[in-house]
Amino acid sequence: MPAPDAPASDLPLNTRFRLGQVITAEQQAFFDTHGFLVFDRVASADEIAMIEAEVEGIQERWLAEGRKKVFGIPLFAGVDPDGAPYISRFAFASMFSDRLRSFVLGPRFEPIRRMVGEDARVGHDEKDGMVINRYVNVPGSGYRSLGWHTDGLRDLAYLRMPQAMFNVGLHLDKVTAQDGGLRLIPGTHRQGFFKMCFAKGYFWDHRPDPREVAVETEPGDLTVHDGRLWHRVQQSPKTGWESLRRSIYVPYQTGPHEPKSEASKTPIYHSFGAATRSLRRWSKTRRRSG
Repeated sequence: MPAPDAPASDLPLNTRFRLGQVITAEQQAFFDTHGFLVFDRVASADEIAMIEAEVEGIQERWLAEGRKKVFGIPLFAGVDPDGAPYISRFAFASMFSDRLRSFVLGPRFEPIRRMVGEDARVGHDEKDGMVINRYVNVPGSGYRSLGWHTDGLRDLAYLRMPQAMFNVGLHLDKVTAQDGGLRLIPGTHRQGFFKMCFAKGYFWDHRPDPREVAVETEPGDLTVHDGRLWHRVQQSPKTGWESLRRSIYVPYQTGPHEPKSEASKTPIYHSFGAATRSLRRWSKTRRRSG
C-alpha cells in the first residue's frame, strides 16, 4: 500500500491502492502520470464464484444457440484443456445476465464512474459492452495472448479522433509477472497521434518492450488504465488449466448513447484484428514447417 501523502512521482509502479468512497488526489495524480491504477481486492471470493457461475451459464446458452457473434461482435471460441468447447472472449455479457449487470452497477464502483466523468454510464449495449476474457494456453484455444495495441484504433474506426477511454477490469485470478498477463507502457497515454498510430504493429507485435510493466493481480483486484496506453497480454508459459487468466472489462461511456443490437454489423477494428491474428498464425506455421 502507498505511504501516506507520498507524491505520485515517488510511488513505485507496482503500488496497490484501496478503493474508497472517492478517488483520492494521490490516486488521481498517479493515474494522470502513469495512466493506470491497481485497486486491491475489490470483489470478494463469493462474488467471484457468482461471476464464474454466470459466465458458465452464458456460455452454455450461446453454445446451444450456435452463436458466432453477439450484436455484431465476434466470439473468440475454441476448446478448453479438456477438449470441450470453450468461449474465450464474451462481448455484451451483462446483456445476458441480470446478476452481472446488478453487480457492476453497485455503489462500490461509483468512485470509478465519477472518475470517468460525472455523466458516465455503464454502456451495457454500447461498443463491445461488458467483455469477459478467459485466456488459456492449450492447442485449439481461442485466446492465448493479445498483441500490442491502443484503443484509439476503435475511435478511428468510428471516424473520430481518439478520445480518453478508461479500461476498468476486474480480475478473477492471481497473476504474477511470470504467469503472463497484462503488460502496459506507463505514460504512453500522453503520446502524440503519430506514435499512437505507428509506434508498434497493431495486434501483430507481441515483443516485450523494455519500458513495459507487468500488471500483477490478486483475485478480486480492480484495475483502471487509459485505453490510449500501449498495452498487450502476454501468453502464459504454463499450459492447461494452470494457464487460465480471467478478467471482466466494464464499459464506462460518456457522450451520446450508441446502442448495438443483433442487427449491428461487425466493426472494422474487429475485422482488422481477426485478419492480423490469422496472418500471424500463418506466419508462425510457415516458420515451423520451414
